[in-house]
Amino acid sequence: MKFQILHENKGRMRFGVLPKKMTMREADALQLFLQRLDGVQKATVHERTGCATVLYTGERAALIEAVRRFHYEDVDEDLSLQIHSREMNAYYTDKLIFKVAYRGIRKLFFPAWLRHIRTVIRSIPYLWRGVRCILRGKLQVELLDALSIGISLIRRDFSTASSVRFLLEIGDLLDEWTHKKSVDDLARTMSLNIDRVWVKTDEDTEVLLPIEQVRQGDLIVVRMGSVIPMDGVIESGELMVNQASLTGESVPVPKRPGMTVYAGTVAEEGECLMRVKEQPGESRYDKIVTMIEESEKLKSSVEHRAMYLADKLVPYTLLGSGVTYLLTQNTVRAVSVLMVDFSCALKLAMPLAVLSAMREAGDHHITVKGGKYMEAVARADMIVFDKTGTLTHACPKVVSVVPFGGNDEAEMLRVAACLEEHFPHSMANAVVEAARDRNLQHEEMHTQVEYIVAHGIRSTVDGKETLIGSYHFVFEDEGVKIPRGEKRTFNALPDEYSHLYLAIGGKLAAVICIADPLRSEAKAVMAELHSLGIEHTVMLTGDSERTAAAIAREVGVDEYHAEVLPEDKARFVEEARANGHTVIMIGDGINDSPALSAADVGIAVSDGAAIAREIADITITTDDLRSLVTLRRLSSALMARISRNYRFVMGFNGSLIGLGAIGILPPATSALLHNTSTIAISLQSMTNVL
Repeated sequence: MKFQILHENKGRMRFGVLPKKMTMREADALQLFLQRLDGVQKATVHERTGCATVLYTGERAALIEAVRRFHYEDVDEDLSLQIHSREMNAYYTDKLIFKVAYRGIRKLFFPAWLRHIRTVIRSIPYLWRGVRCILRGKLQVELLDALSIGISLIRRDFSTASSVRFLLEIGDLLDEWTHKKSVDDLARTMSLNIDRVWVKTDEDTEVLLPIEQVRQGDLIVVRMGSVIPMDGVIESGELMVNQASLTGESVPVPKRPGMTVYAGTVAEEGECLMRVKEQPGESRYDKIVTMIEESEKLKSSVEHRAMYLADKLVPYTLLGSGVTYLLTQNTVRAVSVLMVDFSCALKLAMPLAVLSAMREAGDHHITVKGGKYMEAVARADMIVFDKTGTLTHACPKVVSVVPFGGNDEAEMLRVAACLEEHFPHSMANAVVEAARDRNLQHEEMHTQVEYIVAHGIRSTVDGKETLIGSYHFVFEDEGVKIPRGEKRTFNALPDEYSHLYLAIGGKLAAVICIADPLRSEAKAVMAELHSLGIEHTVMLTGDSERTAAAIAREVGVDEYHAEVLPEDKARFVEEARANGHTVIMIGDGINDSPALSAADVGIAVSDGAAIAREIADITITTDDLRSLVTLRRLSSALMARISRNYRFVMGFNGSLIGLGAIGILPPATSALLHNTSTIAISLQSMTNVL
């Protein structure tokens, strides 16, 4: 790319591309490229001026060289979400500028009689909305607007009627823009993040392909615990699908051959072969936006209270206007009271504050699926942690493979990786990565893979039943035997590591030792959470009592429970809630999903199973538990902002009503101050809370 540096100082560079003309797609491609560069903190590209601004901490020369080598074609992924946002902002910016400029032109060049006629015509929609409120028997803000404009027209005060109508139009435009922008920002943080899928080939084999290479009509394999990557129709097999992310349904629904499944939903049980209906990216944005706008998950109780209070205050505004007229016999003063209502600011500022806080959480790599979850995080007094992959590091490593029964160590790791790659979890990922590091390539050597939640995997390799999983699953449930003469080797396995047991043909074939170190920040995070009002921290794990006790002491949790099953975790959470606690559950595996669903707020970490991330109410996409502290602070700051907004709206608008009633403020000024305050508090609600 050819470019020219226009301005720079330490850590900041602004450059113009040559030639300056850029399409929106090119601007988004460049911005996405810049944001992904190492050392770049923030990048903004303006397509109209052909300029880009970059804040960076890395080497200046490396940044310049990277931009010089950039081609727009280097970014080949779907950019529909980003382009939609850029187009939307350009549309509303142009519309706002035109509306303000056109009003100035009318005042300067249009004759008075023409302006009056236009005011009457443009006021008809507002008057009709008021009439509809009366016909429906509802006292809402539209009635106040209609009365204030209608009384001004009757008094032939066309200037006041025009000013009020103009301010209402600007308010409506800003309301629409800010709401759509907040929803759009949130939709982009909630977009699917699926890189690869299993595709069935003509040779009846499965190939793991990047999602960009999947085409309409391809057959892909969907297994239990995975997110369905795109819309499609089931060709064979059956699924129980969790559609909560799109429909809000809490109960999984059955899907059989011929039925449609949707991108972003989760296969909770079963396995199927699905024919792709739409290519990746198509209609994804619209689905997410529809979910955000229609799902009751978005609405927190404070938002519902704001809507309720806003409509309840309308009759009192009408009563105040009537009393003012009866006491003063002054129409102007009565109209001044009508010009002010509480509902505009309450209905706009509160949802915007919540949406903006959710967007800010996204900036901290925290995806929140609804406003009520941030409110619950602010209220929570208990956090329940899964251990593996949550309190311990998200990337455990294979330390050693101990073969049994004369098996080859490398071959056993190859078999284990072949099975584990179908059901990614932190420990499964460790096995797959270890095989990759040793360049152990493998063909699909097994039959259908069956995942037994919280236990392990069962399949058949070379005609022999093959199992991999926990001690309980392999030895107690399945009755696997240790090869004769190798009991001493088995007893000498190091206790400090987690163990995965691989059995073939009913006999132990290998034990994979995995180091699962505690996260370095875990202890400090516990202390910070306690300082932020979390009264009780709990660790639940399927590990042995010995391992659980050691981790609990080191991390500093208040309580722990070892050797628990998925239903035990969910039961613990339900009992805690029944005892009056507001509970946050954080986990990463398929076995954590019941507890995530049972909690007031379920939080999944980034490297966890797809089903956990999809079922969870909040997902942390950074490998750092400090995000929990950030989330708690964000949620508490949001609730504080909402409280301040309530006080401001009630106090400021109440003062305007009083000043209008005693004749200090004329109607146009009351309307101006009211709408200005509404816009101001709405814009302030869109700013970061931290």
